[in-house]
Amino acid sequence: MSSIDTDLRNARATLLKRRWFMKECGVGLAGIAAMEILSGQNPAQSALHLDEQKLSPKQPHFTPKVKRVVYIFQAGAPSQLELYDPKPELAKRNGQLPPQELLKGYRAAFINPNSALLGPKYQFSPRGQCGMELSEILPHIGEIADDICLIRSMQSDAVNHAPAQILMNTGSEQFGRPSLGSWTLYGLGSEASDLPGFVVLTSAKGTSGGASNYGCGFLPTTYAGIPFRSAGDPVLYISNPKGIDNEIQRESIDTLSQLNRIADEQIGDPEIAARIQSYELAYKLQTSAPELMDLASESKETLDLYGVKDAKESSFARNCLLARRLLQRGVRFVQLFHEAWDQHGNLTADVKNNANTTDKPSAALIKDLKRLGMLEDTLVIWGGEFGRTPMVQGGNDGRDHHNRAFSVWMAGGGLKKGHVHGGSDELGFNAVQNPVHVHDLNATILHLLGFDHTKLTFRFQGRDYRLTDVHGNVVQPILA
Repeated sequence: MSSIDTDLRNARATLLKRRWFMKECGVGLAGIAAMEILSGQNPAQSALHLDEQKLSPKQPHFTPKVKRVVYIFQAGAPSQLELYDPKPELAKRNGQLPPQELLKGYRAAFINPNSALLGPKYQFSPRGQCGMELSEILPHIGEIADDICLIRSMQSDAVNHAPAQILMNTGSEQFGRPSLGSWTLYGLGSEASDLPGFVVLTSAKGTSGGASNYGCGFLPTTYAGIPFRSAGDPVLYISNPKGIDNEIQRESIDTLSQLNRIADEQIGDPEIAARIQSYELAYKLQTSAPELMDLASESKETLDLYGVKDAKESSFARNCLLARRLLQRGVRFVQLFHEAWDQHGNLTADVKNNANTTDKPSAALIKDLKRLGMLEDTLVIWGGEFGRTPMVQGGNDGRDHHNRAFSVWMAGGGLKKGHVHGGSDELGFNAVQNPVHVHDLNATILHLLGFDHTKLTFRFQGRDYRLTDVHGNVVQPILA
């Protein structure tokens, strides 16, 4: 046999070995993975039965303090120095350069860190029996001072809007992680039968972080936040097309469901079950969503409480009232996004305008929930992705992004009322008393919902993921 024949035979044997490996061993590895996923279940049962149970109410790790959440996300970064964190020393040093030792290792987003200090633009005074110092441009939140828990020592890792918003909402600056609302729905399920368990309402402009702020990441799509529109159909394509009545719609959905069930039995893809559920929910939404968005049943007294001037016109005030209506109907997590706080310039006027828009409705939501007996098992969160610098930007009337110290407040069950936690230095530059990182805040929120944040996990790509990653501690001093 020639050397050429020998080389060809060897090459053919090698090719066969490769083909054998890819065919036999590939299937073998897939089988092992399937066994791991199904944990011994009959593949014919698929994931369908489990998916049908996903949104039903579930028990957390321990008795929760709250069972529902409203997250009022003030995107764009509200200036804590004009709203929640009084700094008389900063006012005294207005126009001076910040101390050099303060700037060591400091990373600013857009300004020269050596920019002059800018004193607060508004006066602060004690509010409520607790004596919490709040800005003069927050008169209505001042009225609920005895109901809120104010954190003045928040910290974040990110200094730009999109990464910081995504970090605040998902525990990571990277795209693709589940949001806090999705983790909540994954852990607790929903008590709403004809509405999504996680609803998103937006006013002002869309957030820099986009849908990642309320997405489900690698969790099944059942847990994603569902945006409700302020005009037209609450959800796109929810109305029947011309020529299609409810009977035809019902028959169409039943047929689709049958086809999807056949595919699910053959493939076992959890997303097929999620698709079945989404069609069913969409059918129910055709009735429930328009009724929810119609504020005709609300009294004039209630509309005035929130500051709703036109019950049909989109506004932050209307969204706050809709949030209460959603909670009453069993929705687990409602998130309001209002991105209007990025004051690099025109700070004095814009912060006041934003406060005028958000102050009364935010306070009204607390008052309304309290009046209805719902506040004690509801958690309301108010805050943005970071704060603003003590230094000036944009001539003499603006502040840059600042992640070293900012403010967030919460209200509801399990929290100390009329309480201020933590604090920043005399210039509002660093959190120096009881710093609270984003991960700590999220760990505390999950704790109030009845979860050990280290144990609420989802296995993805070979490891267990959680909202707080490998970080976070419950902020015990703010708990009642």
